[in-house]
Amino acid sequence: MLSLDKKYFQRLIESSPDIIIAVDKSGTVNYYNDGARTSLGYSSEEIIGQNCTRIYSSLDEARRVMKAMRESADKDKIASFETEFRKKDGEIIPVMITGSIIHDDDGSEIGSIGFARDIRRLRHAQQLATAGEIAVSLAHEINNPLESITNNLELLSHSIETHLSDSEKVVENERLDSIRNSIERVQAIVRRLDEMTRKGEYETRDYLAGKRMADLAPREGAKVHTRPHDAPHTDQSGLEGMAVLVLDDDTAVVNSMADLLRAEKCIVHCATRPSAAFGILRNVKLDAVISDVVMPEMDGYDFYIKVKEDMPSLPVILMTAYYYDKDHILKRSRLRGLEGALFKKPVNPGKLRAMLVQLRQKAAAKAAAIAAKSGVTESIPKPVPQS
Repeated sequence: MLSLDKKYFQRLIESSPDIIIAVDKSGTVNYYNDGARTSLGYSSEEIIGQNCTRIYSSLDEARRVMKAMRESADKDKIASFETEFRKKDGEIIPVMITGSIIHDDDGSEIGSIGFARDIRRLRHAQQLATAGEIAVSLAHEINNPLESITNNLELLSHSIETHLSDSEKVVENERLDSIRNSIERVQAIVRRLDEMTRKGEYETRDYLAGKRMADLAPREGAKVHTRPHDAPHTDQSGLEGMAVLVLDDDTAVVNSMADLLRAEKCIVHCATRPSAAFGILRNVKLDAVISDVVMPEMDGYDFYIKVKEDMPSLPVILMTAYYYDKDHILKRSRLRGLEGALFKKPVNPGKLRAMLVQLRQKAAAKAAAIAAKSGVTESIPKPVPQS
């Protein structure tokens, strides 16, 4: 076995970036390396000869570490044991310590040595990882009910336009705008968390004396909803008579989107599982399918591929409650010819309407081209112009 020169070994320990502290059996510090000086801020003269409780956050914490060593199943040793040290400026920092009790040749305890590492960066990374997991879950679990709320707001807005007087509309539209602003505030909070995890920044702020919380407040310049001037309402719809299947494992999303499309005079079929959707697909003539991305049984990509295998000409639109293409489902689907994708539920009703109208016009143009090529001269039904 290669032996190291004692002076070399001493320099190696001294220059280690880890905090290395040795104490005698009474707890008095008798070794304190350069890593400890850098991390804790005390000079060697300030610590050597002092009781080790000076660097622990409390006497109880020092006793807890020594107790862990003595009761360890690994013969007076601990590894990756988390505790807290106090810096010279009073700041308490989390550390992970590996240490052991030192014995003389007779087996008597003569002291202990600890190798500790400041784990604030590790904690920060863990916080970011946790925040990332929370951001993904929040985007899905919050945006789905927001989708239902947004769809129903759209329906209420149309109802107000046709059933209330002008003075009543002013009051009710202000209330609807207040709800829209609240929805956008919730979305801004989720986006803020997602942004923090993407940039690797975990920001906090005070909320009580000595207590901190994640800073998820929307930043200045956040979007504030202003109600657009509505186009004159007519009984015509660019989607009238269009047969659409809505697939989502969230019943509230399915129902609200179905109501929204029925208000546009679509023929709507609903499913909450891909297996149920395929049952409808095999028995009903459809013009388009709107499907969620994350579902039981299969994800949106597998569902889309299966639909294209069975019905190559049927348009499919995929929508997601996430703020990014988490599993590259939309990207992979687009490479296979996906007709449309809607990011970030709640889906903008106007955008969905425009996308369906575009698909319908595309289908009509394709049918006209096929008819012209085959020499068919009879007129082809055209969709009602969009209001």
